[in-house]
Amino acid sequence: MTALLYLLGVVIFVAAILVSIGLHELGHMIPAKKFGGKVTQYFIGFGPTVWSKQVGETEYGVKAVPLGGYVKIVGMLPPAAEELVDSVEHDADGNPVHRVRKSNTGMFTQLISDARSAEWELIRPEDDDRLFYKMAWWKKVVVMAGGPTVNLLIAFVLFLIVFSTYGQRTQEVEPGAPVVATVSQCAIAQTGDGPPRQCTADDPISPALDAGLVPGDRIVGFNGVEVTGWQQLRDLIEANAQGTASITYVRDGEETTAETNTTVKPPSPGDDPEETVREVGFLGISPTTYVAVEKGGPIYTLDAMGTMTVDTVKALGQLPMKVFDVGQAILGLEERAPDSPVSIVGGGRFAGEQTSSEVLDVQEKTIFLLTLIAGFNLFIGLFNFLPLLPLDGGHIASALWEAVRRGIARLRRKPDPGYVDAAKLLPVAYVVASAMLVMGVVLIVGDIVVPLDISG
Repeated sequence: MTALLYLLGVVIFVAAILVSIGLHELGHMIPAKKFGGKVTQYFIGFGPTVWSKQVGETEYGVKAVPLGGYVKIVGMLPPAAEELVDSVEHDADGNPVHRVRKSNTGMFTQLISDARSAEWELIRPEDDDRLFYKMAWWKKVVVMAGGPTVNLLIAFVLFLIVFSTYGQRTQEVEPGAPVVATVSQCAIAQTGDGPPRQCTADDPISPALDAGLVPGDRIVGFNGVEVTGWQQLRDLIEANAQGTASITYVRDGEETTAETNTTVKPPSPGDDPEETVREVGFLGISPTTYVAVEKGGPIYTLDAMGTMTVDTVKALGQLPMKVFDVGQAILGLEERAPDSPVSIVGGGRFAGEQTSSEVLDVQEKTIFLLTLIAGFNLFIGLFNFLPLLPLDGGHIASALWEAVRRGIARLRRKPDPGYVDAAKLLPVAYVVASAMLVMGVVLIVGDIVVPLDISG
């Protein structure tokens, strides 16, 4: 039964991501056709074609590798003026035919020329007024922004469902004087984000244990200062330079004061016993907490997504280094960080682990899946807005630059500079695409070899 639930979670997640990809591509295709553009292909996946059907001028289909999708919009790349043949050629029926002269003056020049040739081999004379590069700049922006915007809308709808029904749930410390939930047996130096190790005979006892504190005690005073909250107590401990501390607590209605020293120097957490460890202010307790539930509608969801967006943008800036760290973990050179990025394989593992969990109920499993799918869509949407080709944001940036350049020319009463030639940025696109491919492979391998586990 557990295996079936695990499989169900993986299938639901993968299916949801494929649907998201399909909707993303519709976000490009629908406005492109609305503006008169010609869309010849709409595919989910890459690689060999598994199934396809021609409907009108568009071929719809599914490919073997479900790691993305694409729509083929005719005329993405304009012809370079210097590459057009001086004389116009005609076909057997007398129709003019565009020909592009290939250049071999350099590797990148050849790549650009080959890309133009491949683009224009699909263009027929009657397509001349339906080419993407000839659209108004704002239409290009709408077409290219349509895909990632759909992902953001999916994320918004799913987060709205979660926040308006289940709410955001966080562990909060009970207000007022803190009540002891747990008492540390010793003072342990800790590195990383993992759980602390077990106490040994060589570890100093914790100040809380030395003071005789037990779970259920309510701490009401510290060195003569009335304690009214957990953060205040933490600040008092940290600021307690002299180390000696007088702790007042209430147990079974009776107030008691105990003496201890909150300055400790725990042993090194590493293998080297001579490793330097600084003295720190430490008491050794955790406070009692409760689950705070906060619900909200569209405005609340937008505000929460705004915070998530800021965090995601920061994460995107650190993505190459974090992927490098995953590569290090694959080679066994370091532990994989709990906050490292994951691929669709990792997302599938999360979905399977949580769906098959015996701790969570059906509602909690459903909320987790919705949140996971929403999070992936938020990331995909924001990632695609990066102003780099071949991402949608790269085409948006080109269209905006075209608008700025033409606007400046009009203000200065200069000749129209014409369309922005996105083909000249293809070398950048190839580098970015290669980097994306490498990072994707590293994350997929990492999710198989050194997977993250959040089932605990």
